[in-house]
Amino acid sequence: MRVLIIEDDSQASAYLVKAFREAGHVADVASDGLTGYAKAEAGDYDVLIVDRMLPKLDGLSLIGGLREQKIDTPVLIVSALGQVDDRVKGLRAGGDDYLAKPYAFVELLARAEILARRRGAPQPEETVYRVADLELDRLKHKVYRAGKEIVLQPREFRLLEYLMRYAGQVVTRTMLLENVWDYHFDPQTNVIDVHISRLRGKIDKGHEKQLLQTVRGAGYTLRNGAD
Repeated sequence: MRVLIIEDDSQASAYLVKAFREAGHVADVASDGLTGYAKAEAGDYDVLIVDRMLPKLDGLSLIGGLREQKIDTPVLIVSALGQVDDRVKGLRAGGDDYLAKPYAFVELLARAEILARRRGAPQPEETVYRVADLELDRLKHKVYRAGKEIVLQPREFRLLEYLMRYAGQVVTRTMLLENVWDYHFDPQTNVIDVHISRLRGKIDKGHEKQLLQTVRGAGYTLRNGAD
């Protein structure tokens, strides 16, 4: 996914660029409305992340101008203005979605991914995840490896469920902290490493194929050891 972030807050945009790139996407930045408009008009982006309050050209005018030019790139508006009237104005201006600040990156990422594939047919949410001979039943809250049940603690189950949902993809520490631990900051602890180690011991110990793998400098991935 190729994303253009139009945001005048340099700290916020730097955080988003880092998080999107950790998630395996390409992210460009524009720090004002006019630059953002030019990049959006000339670039081939899958989604635009647009702040409402921008210097030189405000976010809603930027979106309106793009729509007048028949540029239909999906737009996710992010703004500290989160009242109903504000959201309605944003959507009527041509935005496809609206997310009020402060927000969790994992939610912003999910919304951006949905917008990027908005023309595709909706997919029903899976209730059973499978990777090789590992199976997780979300409804029954049970996990099996090679037909043998594995007993997990609630946090371990939540961690494995998230990894299996994105099986084959690299899941970053930022994504795990926000989605599994509900942290929207880095606590500077080894909590992830400890839980990954425990989970790996439970699902991989005694098996030839090691499914839970560390991607050095990026995060973790769950995939068939033969891949």
